[in-house]
Amino acid sequence: MKQAIITKRPKKRSVRRRFGTLILLLRICAWVAAFGAFWCAYLLWSINSYRMPEPIPKADAAIILGAALWSNEPSPGLRERLDFGLRLYKQGNVKYFILSGGHDHNGSTISEAEGMRNYLVERGMPADRLVLEKDSRSTYENLLFSRPMAIKRGWKNVLLVTHDYHAPRAADIAEYLKYPADTQALGLKSQVLSVAKNQTREVLAFTKWKLDELLLHMGLKLPNSF
Repeated sequence: MKQAIITKRPKKRSVRRRFGTLILLLRICAWVAAFGAFWCAYLLWSINSYRMPEPIPKADAAIILGAALWSNEPSPGLRERLDFGLRLYKQGNVKYFILSGGHDHNGSTISEAEGMRNYLVERGMPADRLVLEKDSRSTYENLLFSRPMAIKRGWKNVLLVTHDYHAPRAADIAEYLKYPADTQALGLKSQVLSVAKNQTREVLAFTKWKLDELLLHMGLKLPNSF
């Protein structure tokens, strides 16, 4: 009888150990879920609390961040950014533009920068006021590759032209890349893009950027970004 009791004890310990491990895993999952919910809520708050600077400041130049081309023509969302940039030029807020965007592999045969230039020139923008950055594939690269172009031309202060949901991330990346402290992201409200879709995508993109930023601090190479 005693021998039978002794042989059962290890089984009870094993059950307790497994149960304890399960409880620990559930607690970890709960904490991760809670942190994820808090992080998403914070990002949505950051996106929705963005406000366009008033009045819009003057600057040496503006960087128009690229978006998709449709058959070599700017998509509706990109046209909004370009039309806004054109208004800035006509109002005297900026004298030059850096048009930033590479090939997005969606069927277009030219870069986003070239598509943006064609659109603006057709609407009266002098071609010699436009500088093309044709290699970037992400917001990080937009700003990374545009920065030396501005420095080379002596442009000390620049504005970033994009949409409101994208402006907080663009400003955060610019700060990481040590753009001048007075650099401001001008984010316009879209009349053609889905708010819910783009805010959801931006939460994922902003999260990925913060992970990318961690990799950069560690001296590691970035994977393809948004």
